[in-house]
Amino acid sequence: MNLNVYFATLARYNVWATQRLLEAVADVPDDGYRCDAGLFFRSIHGTLAHLLVGEHQLWFRRFAEGVSPVVALDADLVPERQALAAQLLAGARRWEPLVASLPPERFDGLLNYTTMRGQPASLPFAATLGHVFNHGTHHRGQITAALTALGRPCPELDMVYFLQTQPHQESPA
Repeated sequence: MNLNVYFATLARYNVWATQRLLEAVADVPDDGYRCDAGLFFRSIHGTLAHLLVGEHQLWFRRFAEGVSPVVALDADLVPERQALAAQLLAGARRWEPLVASLPPERFDGLLNYTTMRGQPASLPFAATLGHVFNHGTHHRGQITAALTALGRPCPELDMVYFLQTQPHQESPA
């Protein structure tokens, strides 16, 4: 399998799922949006704020710029919810062009970075990139659980539903 194509698909899925989730939380009253729902980052807002930090402030910069910023994983960098939603969606849209710019051999290499504790780390590039998209899926699932607990409708975010909206690509023979 061509890893550029695979990760481009994951990047497009990430945009699709992020957009659908943000639409679902847009009309949640602020008390429900910010209440402690028992999530790891407490609230819907706290979890979205964490996604901004993890996906865009940390991992994107590690992959795209080769830098490892230090920022708290629970930092609320954008407290205003519409601005946070806009930044999450804009950030999600940056992954596909990054993936497209990578030479195929890059996926076989390592990602060298500095951990949040200041320790050097070196992980398989492709698997770590997969972690970024898996991490977003994990936290979107937590938010859908919070929406359910609030009695709110949840969007269907399974990747198979996204794939059904995409043109089928034939595998090379």
